[in-house]
Amino acid sequence: MPHSTALATPAPAAKPEPKSPAQKALEKLGLKRDIDLALHLPLRYEDETRITRLRDAREGDTIQIEAVVTACEVSFRPRRQLIVTVDDGTDTCTLRFFSFYPSQQKALAVGNRIRARGEAKGGFLGWTMLHPSFRTAGGELPTALTPVYPTVAGLPQPYLRKAVQAGLARAELSDTFAPGDLSVLDKGLGHHPLWTLRQALLFLHHPTPDVSLDTLSDHSHPAWQRLKAEELLAQQLSQLQSRRARASLRAPALTMAFPEPVGSLHNRLLATLPFALTAAQRRVSAEIANDMARHVPMHRLLQGDVGAGKTVVAALAAAICMDAGWQCALMAPTEILAEQHFRKLLGWLEPLGITTAWLTGTQKTKERRAALALIESGEAKLVVGTHAVIQDKVHFKNLALAIIDEQHRFGVAQRLALRGKLRHEAMEPHLLMMTATPIPRTLAMSYYADLDVSTLDELPPGRTPIVTKVVNDARRDEVVERIRAQIAQGRQVYWVCPLIEESEALDLTNATQTHAELSEAVRDVPTASGALAQVGLLHSRMPADEKKAVMAAFTQGHMAVLVSTTVIEVGVDVPNASLMVIEHAERFGLSQLHQLRGRVGRGAAASACVLLYSTGDAPRLGEAARERLRAMVETNDGFEIARRDLEIRGPGEFLGARQSGEAMLRFADLATDTVLLEWARKEAPMLLDQHPALAEKHVQRWLGGKSEYLKA
Repeated sequence: MPHSTALATPAPAAKPEPKSPAQKALEKLGLKRDIDLALHLPLRYEDETRITRLRDAREGDTIQIEAVVTACEVSFRPRRQLIVTVDDGTDTCTLRFFSFYPSQQKALAVGNRIRARGEAKGGFLGWTMLHPSFRTAGGELPTALTPVYPTVAGLPQPYLRKAVQAGLARAELSDTFAPGDLSVLDKGLGHHPLWTLRQALLFLHHPTPDVSLDTLSDHSHPAWQRLKAEELLAQQLSQLQSRRARASLRAPALTMAFPEPVGSLHNRLLATLPFALTAAQRRVSAEIANDMARHVPMHRLLQGDVGAGKTVVAALAAAICMDAGWQCALMAPTEILAEQHFRKLLGWLEPLGITTAWLTGTQKTKERRAALALIESGEAKLVVGTHAVIQDKVHFKNLALAIIDEQHRFGVAQRLALRGKLRHEAMEPHLLMMTATPIPRTLAMSYYADLDVSTLDELPPGRTPIVTKVVNDARRDEVVERIRAQIAQGRQVYWVCPLIEESEALDLTNATQTHAELSEAVRDVPTASGALAQVGLLHSRMPADEKKAVMAAFTQGHMAVLVSTTVIEVGVDVPNASLMVIEHAERFGLSQLHQLRGRVGRGAAASACVLLYSTGDAPRLGEAARERLRAMVETNDGFEIARRDLEIRGPGEFLGARQSGEAMLRFADLATDTVLLEWARKEAPMLLDQHPALAEKHVQRWLGGKSEYLKA
């Protein structure tokens, strides 16, 4: 009889074991892979390799002592605290703990021998240590410095040290390029950084006590140089991979006939503009036109100082796109900026027969539905709006050009969503990003290496130079008198406040109070029309309709003074405004101050920017604030401003959400590591061409999934 086999019932899948709080904390730090743990480097180090006798201690030194507990009690005066007295045979020391657990109190019982480490403070009652670290004495002293790692709540240092050590032991740390490749840096760095990755990491996690702590803290040690070189190489490789991958994608070829027909939209727009293009605008427009004529998606950053004329360049690019029968979308970060673009483009293009759609999140349903229909049918050749442009319900008929203004204020996902709006034969739209924050060279070489960069390096004629003055808030009355004089001459004034309402943390005058004070101060001043001066108020919490009404009144000259928060930072163009007052200027970033200053000087009248500052209770301004205000007085050049801003604050503000909130460079410093950056730029293409597998391994080791964010 044949043997029958019953079908086996599959065993139910085992449920994954729940993660411990410490495991969750590790993931919160982004420590998921062994290499993540290996690259989680110490913030600082503690020297537990030696014991200091109390008789040899010096005031203020951080020392480790080994002593016997002679007294341990909880005192309630002046507050609850654990007071422990220890004796090391040469002197005594009091250890004070204002927060403690019963287990700690037990470990500090009389008679126990401990090792305690902390800052030694002298006094009438002898040596004391406040909240020292301690453990039971015994065993050999460590031979390396003890690392102290960045951590989060629920992740104590002992657990983190063990996790990092385990990850370091398991991680695959073979070199992805020869140490000799770094020998070209000898001259630039002043030493021979021929350390392997493994040597560098083992040393930085457990440096020997004879190492110079300065070289560890300032990252100049050869081990640190090796890691920074590796990190910069990973970034350059990722950017290069992104650029090459994009070269394989397809986009609509938006070509212009040569010679261009007189009746083309592009030519008709040029003919109707009330001004002539600058040489820089013509050059940049040609660069963009050449990009769009190719089947490879354009990925270009248009940078230009405040008022350099980026909008007209964008309009000419849009005209080429629409001439070719495709749609164009322009997205701005705020409704005010989007509306400024919309009105300007409408004024140029509507007389030429172009239908433009307007999309924001505050539109009424009927208006929005009509706009969506125009976009989907293709009747609206140009779409202008805010984040609403990339929502799922927005369907373009044939989007071929996406323009993003102030691109650093958009998140990665938002930029990718706009690029994904073209669903036409697996093609992507051309992408033109604009910024009024010029990119310093080192940033362009690193974070923007995957972009083609066009620069508007001259201002249109007629822009008047802006005089910038730094004024103490104690002279506020003088500033108000200056405002009265400007109004009497028929001019308009901005007054920018940093807060909307009172804050306990920041005791600043709010916009509402300032509006009331200025309204009272100028209520008897006649304007050029003979009417008494009106003061408007604009802030981000106002309903959209109110914002529009206030902006329209100021733009049309019905309002003499506009008190505003930074919602007018970009996009507002009122040629008659000749004075900008920025209150508590010390609280603003340098780039933001420059953007605000650019709201004046747009007409023929002499213009000024007054930076009102206050030191509060402090005797003087902080160093960084002084540097920012000094830079504003010394230069109107946006590129010089950007360079100084990078020096003062580092690259973070220039990048926005380019890395989705995570700093892509954790170790390298663009301000000081230019030699390493130059090396990485040259090494990346050679490694990618000659050893592509090693290049990919290098990128994954350092960036993992984060490399995707560089491609937005």
